[in-house]
Amino acid sequence: MTFKLLTFNFLSLKRTSIQIQVRDISEFKRQLLLWAQQFEIAVWLDSNNYDQKYSNFDAVLAVDAVSKIKTSYGNAFSKLKKYQSEVNDFIFGYLGYDLKNDVETLTSSNFDGLHFSDLFFFQPKKLVVIKGNTVELKYISAYEHEIETDLQKINQPKGKRQKPKVKNKLKIKLRIHKDDYYKKLNAILNHIHRGDIYEANFCQEFYSENSEINPVEVYQNLNEISKPPFATFLKLNDNYLLSASPERYLKKDGERLISQPIKGTEKRATTKAADEKLIKKLEKNPKERAENIMIVDLVRNDFSRFALKGSVKVDELCKVYTFEQVHHLISTVSCSVKNNIHPVDIIKNTFPMGSMTGAPKISAMKIIETLEETKRGLYSGAVGYFTPNGDFDFNVIIRSILYNATKKYVSYSVGGAITAQSIPEKEYEECLLKAKAMKQVLLNELI
Repeated sequence: MTFKLLTFNFLSLKRTSIQIQVRDISEFKRQLLLWAQQFEIAVWLDSNNYDQKYSNFDAVLAVDAVSKIKTSYGNAFSKLKKYQSEVNDFIFGYLGYDLKNDVETLTSSNFDGLHFSDLFFFQPKKLVVIKGNTVELKYISAYEHEIETDLQKINQPKGKRQKPKVKNKLKIKLRIHKDDYYKKLNAILNHIHRGDIYEANFCQEFYSENSEINPVEVYQNLNEISKPPFATFLKLNDNYLLSASPERYLKKDGERLISQPIKGTEKRATTKAADEKLIKKLEKNPKERAENIMIVDLVRNDFSRFALKGSVKVDELCKVYTFEQVHHLISTVSCSVKNNIHPVDIIKNTFPMGSMTGAPKISAMKIIETLEETKRGLYSGAVGYFTPNGDFDFNVIIRSILYNATKKYVSYSVGGAITAQSIPEKEYEECLLKAKAMKQVLLNELI
């Protein structure tokens, strides 16, 4: 095994980097995730080699904390800004949806069965970056002597994965039953017709109490049937996120900023010809396009607060992207930013993402808070990382299972954009379509 040794200096901190070539990268990734379970803190991000042009790597694992920040929403962005500036290193973590209360004068009073903190980031001792068949291990230099041992442990045969022989004994419940869902959607439609808002993203929770799952196995099954570009496995002691997210929230690469909101959904067909018809149907669907364009306008407005004059543009508008279970309309909005603007300030000025709130953003957030039954928490927040030079990349936490192992509480939420053209029955069907993969992996059913 040959490798190249590099040393990075971040003020008083050094990282040692070793690059290796791996023949079977799929097996290496599987074993790497299993190896990571020994640590109390781990973040795994995997693009599943999905064809999208903005990623800097195929997958990355961050484990074990040199330092960390964990806080509720009060002054959370100021605390993160201070932490990110002082650490001056890679940090990984998440932004919970309820950080909206730090950005605006808002509250979160709905039921919370999961109890994730509103914000968490950590500086990893060990970082493993995968691109193609090249694996780069970036360790804090004080731990570089562990690289060889770690590689030996990662590459130890773990045996073939056994498929479960019996179904999980989970009983999945609805936080909002169908009739109540219709009533709540009609209340949103009344707000729209009155002119209070013109779009709202309304979400509902499915949950299971007194339940235990194997987080790694559930994540692997979910990822296998979904193959999304922003998959996430997050472990924070006994709290887990198992995500098959298809959506990027925000990426900063030098002076360029990119957002890729999803709005517009169509089911998949069983044949290629039928699938092509559904793609064309989605492309031309006026309701789905209107949903997307409203959020594009919101993103452009958010960007205009700090973008260089004249730099905000729509690179793609309502382009159909195909995933394992659904087709989506995705738009790409970009701008240029000044070097002296702090990366955390950029996030604060765009958070929460418009695709999960509605428009106008503040009015929509107030309305959905009164109608939803569950505190969103990490759901419809974001997971990602900052680099030492202030670049970052964050996904949107959707199509995700959240698990509090101590409380034995399993949860997944789904939502959709409600506009003046929405039909409650159709919106409910869309929610069930989005929830299908999570339900089936939890119950060990076949897709």
